Amino acid sequence: MAGARRALALAALVFLGVCPFVLARYQLSILTELMIFGLLALSLDLIMGYTGMVSFGHAAYFGLGAYGSALILIHFELPVPVALLTGALLAGAVALPIGYLSTRATGIYFAMLTLAFAQLLYTIAYKWRDLTGGSDGIAGVPKTSLWWGGPSLASPAAYFYLVGASLVLSLLVCRGLVRSPFGRALQAIRENERKFATLGQDPRRFKLTVFVISAVFAGLAGALFAPFRGFASPEVMFWVLSGQALMMVIIGGIGTLIGPVLGAMVFMLIQEVLSSYTEQWMLFTGAIFVLMVIFLPGGLVGAVRGWLETSASPAGSTARLWSFRRKAERG
Repeated sequence: MAGARRALALAALVFLGVCPFVLARYQLSILTELMIFGLLALSLDLIMGYTGMVSFGHAAYFGLGAYGSALILIHFELPVPVALLTGALLAGAVALPIGYLSTRATGIYFAMLTLAFAQLLYTIAYKWRDLTGGSDGIAGVPKTSLWWGGPSLASPAAYFYLVGASLVLSLLVCRGLVRSPFGRALQAIRENERKFATLGQDPRRFKLTVFVISAVFAGLAGALFAPFRGFASPEVMFWVLSGQALMMVIIGGIGTLIGPVLGAMVFMLIQEVLSSYTEQWMLFTGAIFVLMVIFLPGGLVGAVRGWLETSASPAGSTARLWSFRRKAERG
């Protein structure tokens, strides 16, 4: 099982490495966007899958990251990594007071608070025209260099590698985080917060910390999005994107890290393909997602894990053998 995971990870890295050489410009652009939204879904999975906190306002931090990156690149023309760091830190800084207030509540009350704060931030971005451009947003965000005097990131291939490296590093950091004692504490809170509190620990401290960390990764995704698209607008902070991020996590597999990344890619690809064939693509998209939730309750990763475990077990092999015999007798 572990060997298979390593082989898949290596194959994914090789695939990312050769993509700019085998894909057309449009296909490379789509894959870059898929990875950016995969990072957004990954950030949400930290609080949703490992801590049990459902946020309806996660897009706010994506938007803050986009605005932070856009403003730095337009007004100061600094290297893109500086803009990425600025966007991520801005999202984390704003998430700190919001998380402090929101984590005082649990369940649906926490979800509603995150939605309320997100809509407040959306309204501020929409009304603060001098800074954010209002409904028009900020256009003309450039892709500058990798460092001062370094190579330009203006080419699709260069920016693709930057986004891919950001996603891979984020996955590794989040993987280390959830496997650390801190991550174990988060999972204990998810399973039984009251029992965790009886051990003499304050669950709010852990929940606030992971809330801010999650916002930082969402801000990083938004900071990557602004120069990629060349603009930042209040629409990337709207509650609709938060709902889409929730769906990405559910489709891929809650509490799996890699699952939400795959879920985001599947989600965006389904929309991209169907919208090119029919104007009623939203109807078909909704039907597909309903079927996936019904028949794949553990998400894509959960389904694959179940299949691998069944295939590896002696009972699963015996069942397949008897099934093959029955088919042969009928034939």
